[in-house]
Amino acid sequence: MITSIRGRTTVKNGGRVEISAPGLDDGTEVEVLIFLANEMDETEYLLSTEANRERLFRAVRNLDDKERRISIDLDEYEKTLLGS
Repeated sequence: MITSIRGRTTVKNGGRVEISAPGLDDGTEVEVLIFLANEMDETEYLLSTEANRERLFRAVRNLDDKERRISIDLDEYEKTLLGS
């Protein structure tokens, strides 16, 4: 059973939106959400200012710095949370 379909289309004359979904039977009731496509994708947005760019690039560099890494023993962490 299809639970979701993702695609793109262009708004037609009069604000009409058409979606083709061959996996659905005629008469099937569906719920439709419409999200307007941004002019800028997420990566472009995140890199759009100098401050954001520097912060992201610094974070990527920190991934390679083993001294900045923190290791957590999940079993010990769970024991701490449960108080045992």
